[in-house]
Amino acid sequence: MDIFLQQIINGLTLGSVYAIVALGYTMVYGIVQLINFAHGEVVMVGAMVALWVITALAGSGTTLPPLVIVLIGTLCAIPACMAVGYAMERIAYRPLRNAPRLAPLITAIGISIILQHLAMLIWSRNPLAFPQIISNPVFHLGGATISGVQIAIISLSLLMMAALTLLVYRTKLGVAMRATSENPEIAGLMGIDVNRVISITFVIGAALAAVAGVMVGTYYGIAHYTMGALLGMKAFSAAVLGGIGNLAGAMLGGMLLGVVEALGTGYIGNLTDLCHVSWISSDLAERCAVDGHVILFGSNYQDVFAFVVLILVLVFRPSGLLGERVSDRA
Repeated sequence: MDIFLQQIINGLTLGSVYAIVALGYTMVYGIVQLINFAHGEVVMVGAMVALWVITALAGSGTTLPPLVIVLIGTLCAIPACMAVGYAMERIAYRPLRNAPRLAPLITAIGISIILQHLAMLIWSRNPLAFPQIISNPVFHLGGATISGVQIAIISLSLLMMAALTLLVYRTKLGVAMRATSENPEIAGLMGIDVNRVISITFVIGAALAAVAGVMVGTYYGIAHYTMGALLGMKAFSAAVLGGIGNLAGAMLGGMLLGVVEALGTGYIGNLTDLCHVSWISSDLAERCAVDGHVILFGSNYQDVFAFVVLILVLVFRPSGLLGERVSDRA
């Protein structure tokens, strides 16, 4: 039971990150029916920019509290990612909006590769240690433990999910987003600036990705120019699990996927290899660099569980747990 409770805590932490990233996928798909495979790289950019700022401030001898330093790093990462998201939509995706579906999909993959290599040129190909300047107290819950960072990640994720839900369902911008999602042509005839709504959707998703990047860096203690690729694929799996295009589905899918991964890895994975269970503790991740390669998101078993879940959902419930039927729109 202690192992079960511990894996639930770890799974909820990981699932919270998946859910935040999955919201970016599902918002964009819900409005323009585009799978933005470069979204994971936006998470990476957020982590790298925050690392850059936090390292500079921490090494400058400033008297600012550590929490304020991390907050400043996050506030710098958010506009940087928002600019990347807006540029992607304006330069790469908007000209292809009426093109065959394969064109924007290939473009998204190309943007992903470009962002990875730009990050490699700027921050190098080596794994970078994310500054661990915030105290991370550990609390005992039954026979399990939960750290302060885990509590912060789960709480902040739930807060952002609630804020995004209120934005979509309780504001004029949310009404415009939902109208554009239903029918962009009619929404335009009713006075809605469709291009502006779509750009704002990309920008909001990018802002969420920036926060997720800081969460990942703080939790695992490492940032790398390829860190967004696998995370993005898993978040996409979470969006499909919950129902692509459905906000509640993305949240549910992210949480479920995190818990399934943690339980599967905890009971089936090889727990004797610390480098294969780096998700248990952020301190372990710093010691898992082998020949320049870093395992950021758990063991190979954990990766298997994520994509087995995706395959099963696509086979038995293609629309996801809470999703609507989208085959007619595709």
